[in-house]
Amino acid sequence: MIRHIIVVQTLRLPVSMHWIFNTRQFSSSTVWSSWFGIARSLWCPNNLTRRFYRRMERAVVRCVPWESKLTISFTLDGSQKHMLRDQTEELGKALGRISNSIIKGLGKARKSKKTEQTEVVEPVVRLYYNGDFVAEDALNADAWQDGAVLHVGDNKYKVERNPPSFTITELPGSVLAGFPVCPKLAIEFGELKHCIFKWYRESAPNSGSEGREECWDEAGGERVFTPSNSDIGLKLKLKCIPGDGAKCGVAKELVTAAVEAGPGTCTFDNRHMYTSKVTDDSTIRVVSYNILADVYAQTDFSKTVLYPYCAPYALGLDYRQNLIKKELSGYNADIVCLQEVDKGVFNDSLSPALDAFDMSGVFRIKEKQHEGLATFFRRSKFKWLSQHDITLRDALMSDPLHSELLDKISANPTLKEKVVQRSTTLQVSVLQSLNDPSKKLCVANTHLYWHPKGGNIRLIQMAIALRHLSRVTSEEHPGVPLLFAGDFNSTPSSGLFQLLSQGSVPENQGDWASGGPEELCPLALTCPFQLSSACGEPAYTNYVGGFYGCLDYVLVEPRALQVEQAIPMPSHQEVTTHQALPSVAHPSDHIALVCDLRWN
Repeated sequence: MIRHIIVVQTLRLPVSMHWIFNTRQFSSSTVWSSWFGIARSLWCPNNLTRRFYRRMERAVVRCVPWESKLTISFTLDGSQKHMLRDQTEELGKALGRISNSIIKGLGKARKSKKTEQTEVVEPVVRLYYNGDFVAEDALNADAWQDGAVLHVGDNKYKVERNPPSFTITELPGSVLAGFPVCPKLAIEFGELKHCIFKWYRESAPNSGSEGREECWDEAGGERVFTPSNSDIGLKLKLKCIPGDGAKCGVAKELVTAAVEAGPGTCTFDNRHMYTSKVTDDSTIRVVSYNILADVYAQTDFSKTVLYPYCAPYALGLDYRQNLIKKELSGYNADIVCLQEVDKGVFNDSLSPALDAFDMSGVFRIKEKQHEGLATFFRRSKFKWLSQHDITLRDALMSDPLHSELLDKISANPTLKEKVVQRSTTLQVSVLQSLNDPSKKLCVANTHLYWHPKGGNIRLIQMAIALRHLSRVTSEEHPGVPLLFAGDFNSTPSSGLFQLLSQGSVPENQGDWASGGPEELCPLALTCPFQLSSACGEPAYTNYVGGFYGCLDYVLVEPRALQVEQAIPMPSHQEVTTHQALPSVAHPSDHIALVCDLRWN
């Protein structure tokens, strides 16, 4: 029978605390599993604090108002104790559960050793706050306060309530020499900018598996680490300590696979010489890039027909992501518009990597697809104001703005059916300059219908996009200039580029007949913006075995933005070194467009 401690003096405890609400984005299982590992390794950079913790162990309590349970984690005699209790439960029951758990543990230990059975002495379990007993009828949510002291027999534990903690810590599966290694991290009750990172390399191949600290040599102290050729064959270890600017949480340690040799010179290395520094506040560096979705790169058709010249390992997701992250980080861009972004790539690879380089991103997936659009912006330069994404077919069918266009298309059921079959989306983000809040920018990103004979479909898609963008920049954010980027799947000789660069296309424009007579529906279209191509008309932005051409564009309104420089494209020799794209030296079948724009 458990004997409870009778507490005479009661204590009123503060209930209000400072909560980090972005914890809602994590699943309960993720959060609990993270916290159940919280007592396994303790570290704090302050020497005085370290000396304190040598005298008193740590009991970590996680208690948030939007969950009914709290967790209590501590170590006793080398055994990890993890408890999940109701927040509304009385403290006495939780303390009794701790005592009962210890008694059971001692009993099992004696049985396993087959020692003479002796009476198990019940440990005294109490909770103190400011030197006073905490009343056993206090609710758990009120009782377990930061700074309280838990007594378990002769052991004392300082209670830390909601210390900084990592809820996600992951390293990429493939590590290449010369390519940045970016951990995927998520934190609650802290901020990544206050965390401490230490990178280590093995002193010799496989020496880290011995588990001895002397087998690891310190290699770096930043969030991102780039291994060198001397690291090939060695594993890397990351020790990361969560923080909130005032205190540290529990350290996490992660180990990579052995570093592999990189591909050597890549197609983008020379381009990085033009983008080695972040631009000043008067300049905006923009990147538009179709990065080739993994769902398309891994098909048998891609491997045998589209890209038979590309080594199979170079089409692998992990390999290509190493190249993409290095390429994008080396551009030091302020705005990045990406197409063909796998949902998993955005969440698990690009977002964590670019976050480490001061960039935040938004993602728009295509309906019933596994890939979509992503737009990233530099946090130190821009503030995100609003999002105005649409699926083009849905806007056409339901938004009165497009009723006239819908009526005309409906005259040809075959054409209409083909338009509404497409899940093409338009991603629209409105950003505001932090340096000059009067400067705002509407950033549009899209990937239009791909078929070579779909020029008529693309014209209709662009007409829908332009009308939507006109409303955003005239009604919702009046006067905001437009930056329109993406893979338009249209060459400079197309009707679509004529519409954008010259402002209109007539009914007899040749692309209206691109789908054959059964889809013919001639329309006269006008563009509500005066736009110019910031990167001109390159010979190609897409180069595969059976085709090359300029399909990608960055369009700007000259009234607001002037082109300062267009970063030179890779040379033809660089592109064709391995026959075509993608290759071991280039991760996509497209080439990124990069330009610097200056506010007028």
